Amino acid sequence: MPPPAGTGARPTKPSDVDGILAANPGLRSPPRAVGSGKDMKIYWIKAQAPRRVLALAKHLGIKAELIEVNLMAGGLKTPDYARLNPNMKVPTLVDGDVVLWESSAIMAHLCGKVGSDMWLASNPVQQVEVLRWLSWNDCHWSPAIAPFYFEHVVKATFGMGPPNREELKSAVGDFVKFATVLDGHLPGRAFVACDRLTIADFQLASMVSYWRESEMPLGPFANTVRWVDGLMRIPAWADPWPDGATAWG
Repeated sequence: MPPPAGTGARPTKPSDVDGILAANPGLRSPPRAVGSGKDMKIYWIKAQAPRRVLALAKHLGIKAELIEVNLMAGGLKTPDYARLNPNMKVPTLVDGDVVLWESSAIMAHLCGKVGSDMWLASNPVQQVEVLRWLSWNDCHWSPAIAPFYFEHVVKATFGMGPPNREELKSAVGDFVKFATVLDGHLPGRAFVACDRLTIADFQLASMVSYWRESEMPLGPFANTVRWVDGLMRIPAWADPWPDGATAWG
């Protein structure tokens, strides 16, 4: 399917991720660090939504104070944190007077800081194309794959017991339904939107990147597997977690 008119897509769209990485070495190379990190703080835990934000900040070379919240000690429920994020979830970004929660909003803000075309503020048509996939993720894809991620990754991470595989049998139908949609969109594409890496890729991939350990039935969806594996060749996405983060809570 050709890209929508006005998206600025290249006439020739390579489907091989290695080819795109070779043509765009900035996807592999560490970018120039931007900012001092003194005014920006990102609160996170080791989970899929913060992964998107941390990976993007690392990929764009944005310096920030990365504050790991102690979930098990109740760090998300402290009055000070609740004033920043009344949902008492992560991630949360503080950038001077700007306080943001919701990973897609934070990612758009980070792109705006450095003028990244992963969220191209100057092109409304491309913004809408990315927004379509952000919305699709939140309304359809994320609810379909979350049960597998929760049972296998979240439970293991926080010592919540073994996965309930019997419970997951009822989740297969929705998974297959929406995996079919994504897989049908990806032939001839290395990225989800606009013929390049955007925040939509990080949004959609944050849970499905764990499809093997989560026992998601993704194997038959070869285009989606190719896309997920291609993103793992981007260093910041493959290893987004900070080494020396500040503790909170």
